Amino acid sequence: MKVSTTEPYQIIYSLLRHEYLGYLFESFVIQLNENKELTFLYQNISSKNVQEFAAGLDETDFELVKLIDEMQQEVILQKFDVRKRKPVDFFLKIYDPQKGDKGLQGAIAGYFEMIKAKILPQLAQKRLFIMGNDGNPTWQPITWMPAPTRVRFHFVRNEENTHYFPTMRYEGEKLHFRYAGGMVLCDEPAFLLVNGGLYHFEEGVDGKKIRPFLDKKFIAIPREMEDVYYRRFVAPLIAGYDVVSKGLEIRQESFPARPVLNISENFKKNGNAGTAKNSLVADPVTDSDVILSLSFQYGQHAFAFDSLAHDAHVNLERIGNDYVFHKVRRSLAFEKQRVDDLREWGLDLRNHRVTWPKAQAFDWLNENVARLKQKNISLQQNVENEKRYFLGYSSLDLSIEEGRDWFDIRAKVKFGDFEIPFVQLRRHILQRKREFTLPNGEIAVIPESWFTRYSELFNLVDANTKDEQIRLKKYHMMLVQELERDSLATTVLSRKLENLRDFQEIETYDPPKNFRGELRRYQKAGYDWLRFLNQYRFGGCLADDMGLGKTIQTLALLQSEKEAGTDRPSLLVMPTSLLYNWRLEAERFTPGLRAFLYTGTYREKNTDIFNEYDLILTSYGIVRMDVDLLKNFRFNYLILDESQAIKNPTSGVSKAVMKLQAAHRLILTGTPLENSTMDLWTQLTFINPGLLGTQSFFKKEYLIPIEKKNDADKRQRLYDHIKPFILRRHKSQVATDLPEKVESVQYCDMSEDQEKKYEEAKSYYRNLILEQIDNEGFSRSQMAVLQGLSKLRQLANHPRLVDEGYDSDSGKFDDVIHKLETAISENHKILVFSQFVKHLTLLRHHLDRKKIRYAYLDGSTKDRQREVETFQNDPTLKLFLISLKAGGVGLNLTAADYVFILDPWWNPAVEAQAIDRAHRIGQEQTVFTYKFITKNTVEEKILALQQSKRQLADELISNEEGFFKSLSREDVLGLLG
Repeated sequence: MKVSTTEPYQIIYSLLRHEYLGYLFESFVIQLNENKELTFLYQNISSKNVQEFAAGLDETDFELVKLIDEMQQEVILQKFDVRKRKPVDFFLKIYDPQKGDKGLQGAIAGYFEMIKAKILPQLAQKRLFIMGNDGNPTWQPITWMPAPTRVRFHFVRNEENTHYFPTMRYEGEKLHFRYAGGMVLCDEPAFLLVNGGLYHFEEGVDGKKIRPFLDKKFIAIPREMEDVYYRRFVAPLIAGYDVVSKGLEIRQESFPARPVLNISENFKKNGNAGTAKNSLVADPVTDSDVILSLSFQYGQHAFAFDSLAHDAHVNLERIGNDYVFHKVRRSLAFEKQRVDDLREWGLDLRNHRVTWPKAQAFDWLNENVARLKQKNISLQQNVENEKRYFLGYSSLDLSIEEGRDWFDIRAKVKFGDFEIPFVQLRRHILQRKREFTLPNGEIAVIPESWFTRYSELFNLVDANTKDEQIRLKKYHMMLVQELERDSLATTVLSRKLENLRDFQEIETYDPPKNFRGELRRYQKAGYDWLRFLNQYRFGGCLADDMGLGKTIQTLALLQSEKEAGTDRPSLLVMPTSLLYNWRLEAERFTPGLRAFLYTGTYREKNTDIFNEYDLILTSYGIVRMDVDLLKNFRFNYLILDESQAIKNPTSGVSKAVMKLQAAHRLILTGTPLENSTMDLWTQLTFINPGLLGTQSFFKKEYLIPIEKKNDADKRQRLYDHIKPFILRRHKSQVATDLPEKVESVQYCDMSEDQEKKYEEAKSYYRNLILEQIDNEGFSRSQMAVLQGLSKLRQLANHPRLVDEGYDSDSGKFDDVIHKLETAISENHKILVFSQFVKHLTLLRHHLDRKKIRYAYLDGSTKDRQREVETFQNDPTLKLFLISLKAGGVGLNLTAADYVFILDPWWNPAVEAQAIDRAHRIGQEQTVFTYKFITKNTVEEKILALQQSKRQLADELISNEEGFFKSLSREDVLGLLG
């Protein structure tokens, strides 16, 4: 029958017992008569039809209907029957008394306990009934008892056993629940139905503690089992409930709570055979882990914090044949407050403990030792741990005072009352050893912040272990400033150095009187900067763009030294090809400097003759061969031109120049960084030894973060370190002093035969390279990658560079010839650069057939200067063919106004240097540059990659970066695509 929604009705809840599932609830709507009484017209209500009766329901009813739906038989089958059986088959199988699935029965029972625990508390204001056997939902009413029922547990110990039973009181009256047909409807929290009343309990009583006594007066615990029973069952019961006893003593004890933070290392048992049972070894995985656990001491009793704990804890003591239960009252509010304090300070305890790496744990302890003391939280170490750790406050106080050429560092390191020599601690910091043994045998864990804040200082200082004197070179001024700014050190500096720290501009110096020539505005600024370095005894790197006059600025400095009375000669080291040019420039601008060319097979190996000169000119090769002779002579200035020659710190040249002695050091280069950030380390270490620390320190601190991780902060920090000692001006900054430069890209199409050759090679090398990368990894495949890409670049120029038997044409070669002939006809002078000598050879053959004159220079050219002078001075000679590597530096070719780059180089800065042969001081014409690119080849992709690979070098002073070294697997795939 259906209940009418137009007539009065009411929702009721009915309790029934399922054969297998126990006590369940159903929900019904029942029609009311004119007296608002229940009738026999009723209808089951569920989520499917609840909206029909929404007018007569409240929010609790909607929630109860939803929960009761989750108890239905079809829901149970959906959740627990993977085989999708009929209900009767499922229940008969699962609940078979002999072969039933006990595990699944338990899972289903747990599910119902969870649902009933949600339903029962919400029935307080609802009409509740027991369902009759005939299905009548209102067979017997149930009264909700609003007040909580109190339970008291009794233990009576006699000669034979211990009797255990509960008593109950409702509103002060004894509740008779034994032998009354009572039912425990839910265990946690407990709900008891007895004598038509539904009772709930104080203190969250567990129904399983009541159920045995519904039809039993007491439980007897035999003497032989009482010890175990008292400990496992009675003690927890006394802690959480009202318990009275006879023959057993329960002592109520009260103590103030004292929080204790326990520190223990994380150990595990050794599983090796024959090892003592309790032998412990450090866990290799968690060897550096520390466990911080919180407990609360009440008198002699200690309890771990537990947010779900009772407000009392019971310990059992046996005295002869008697038992005493010590019931200790706990202050859970106080315990929670201390836990909240620790969490606020960063110690987020889970289950009263946290496991941290040792460094993190002791850093936290050091930072919070004062707070812990203020809140009376004691620190305690696990007595089982062999090591005894220092748990007090540690500090490191630095003071820095200026000396003659260095800073004196005075450091006071304290661990509690112990003051430790700084030199001893420094060794630990550099070796990343965190543990330091104090005089009393305790182990102090060095704070992690000391490694991060002072690691650079410890790596850069000079430490004398004999007198424990620690010094820092003056060119580490930036580091001193940082330490003072971050309140990590106090400093005492001279007025001169204070001025240096705050200077806004470099002092202006008068040019030397006997310098012939006029310094351009930016050259005068460079000269002033060199004098500034001289004043503070700093080494420097003059890294102006090619063509801006580094030679002139250097000669002006050396002339000023002579006029200041310096009588020691200076040594200038350079590539052999530049010796002639330097001598000419010295004669032109500083004829008063006595210059000596120390070179040649038959040179006189006698440094005494150096004293007769002001400037000694020699090559890197000579220095490498004569280092044992030269290292014993002290020069005024030691200057390296094209100093990228020493970029490899392991090369013989680098090792040789490092041994030379001089009062001042200077390097000149347009490209201080070519391939790697390590190039900077070598050159900056030469001019200011120790500026960037040891090679291993620099690699770890800067090279790897910058090149492998693209760490912008590290890149900026490195720049800040080297900035005071490098002067770099780009042509764009001095554009008013130079004529215009016009750069353009000339795109060329491949000829049909050339394209066929190129595509065949591309397919072959792509498969070869990718196979090698997959088999051996990218880093071990770089030679194959370089070889393959080089072949493709040669094919993009002319297939004859790869196959001498190729007898067809090349689109680029034809375009170059046409452009050359046009430029020559217009009376221009042209520099033609190519990386490939074979390419220049092809061009030479063509020019020879056409009887067109040209100058030529590659690595095998004997008389470079003659070729340069001929081109510069002969107006009828229009062409200069130059190998890119042989002619990229050290040449003044200002007669040219056109520059042809026949093939793009990996590194755009090398191309820029080639262009600078013409676009430099002395050039009075607009310089036109043409870069020839073959379309749809690797050249076009190299052009795009050149731009994406600039950032590192651009931000670290140079305008050049080792292109190939920076390629990734994805880059190679793009180039071969």
